[in-house]
Amino acid sequence: MSEAADLVIILITGAENPKRLPSAFFLAATAAAEQKVVMYFTGPATELLAKGKAESIFPMEGGKSVADFMKLAEDNEVQIIGCLQSLELNGMTKDDLAKPIPMLNPSAALPSLAAAGRILTW
Repeated sequence: MSEAADLVIILITGAENPKRLPSAFFLAATAAAEQKVVMYFTGPATELLAKGKAESIFPMEGGKSVADFMKLAEDNEVQIIGCLQSLELNGMTKDDLAKPIPMLNPSAALPSLAAAGRILTW
């Protein structure tokens, strides 16, 4: 991460609670209209970065997938980064990621994340 974010959302919620996920991405996308926003995926949320995973999770039957909500955030220039150590926790490697994104271990990520104006844990 080059410059400090105005808002960091540390996303811990994953596939275990799909109804919670859209709000995090809506909030990030909305905030990104006026500020630099970073979402850091860690713990169970890291699994959402795997090929095909976010596309297979629907918070509401017949509704949009989590991938659609993630795309909304990315289209609004929200920077998505992941926790390198959480890959192993979720039985994943970098090859399992749907697309290349920065993957940082906590000791590398925390100084930049902590420099943000606001931090939310979701």
